[in-house]
Amino acid sequence: MYDEILVPTDGSPASDAAIEHAIDLAKQYGGRIHALYVVDGAAYSTLEAGSEIVIEALESEGKEATGRVADVATDAGVESVTSVTTGTAYRSITDYVDDNDIDLIVMGTHGRRGLDRYLLGSVTERVVRTSDVPVLTVRQPTDE
Repeated sequence: MYDEILVPTDGSPASDAAIEHAIDLAKQYGGRIHALYVVDGAAYSTLEAGSEIVIEALESEGKEATGRVADVATDAGVESVTSVTTGTAYRSITDYVDDNDIDLIVMGTHGRRGLDRYLLGSVTERVVRTSDVPVLTVRQPTDE
C-alpha cells in the first residue's frame, strides 16, 4: 500500500515527530523512506552579497537533516533515499512526489495559528491542498 513514503524535513522537532510515524508505516508495509530537504533559494535572492554562502550553509544543513532520517531508518531496518534540492518548498515536494512515484507524504506541522500562520504561511497546508497522494500530518509535540 505504501511502498514509497516521502518525509520532507527541515530538521525541526516537528519533522522529527513525522519521521517516527513514517518509519513505523514503512516497517508495517515494507516500504522505503524518501527524506527530502528543500532549500528555498528565492528567500535569499535579494541579498546583494553572500547569498551563495547562505545557500551552501542551508544545503549542508539539509544533508545533515536528511542524513539523520536515513540513520533512523537504517536503525529500524528500513531502506531510505535522501535528497536535497533547491526551489519553492511545497512545489519541490509535490514535484518530488510525481517524479518518484510516492504513495504517501508524512509531514510535521508546527501548529501555528492566527497571525503567525498568516504571516509565515504553511508549507504543510499547501502540500495538503495540492498533493495528489495522501498526506499524513503530525503535530509537533508540545512541552507541557
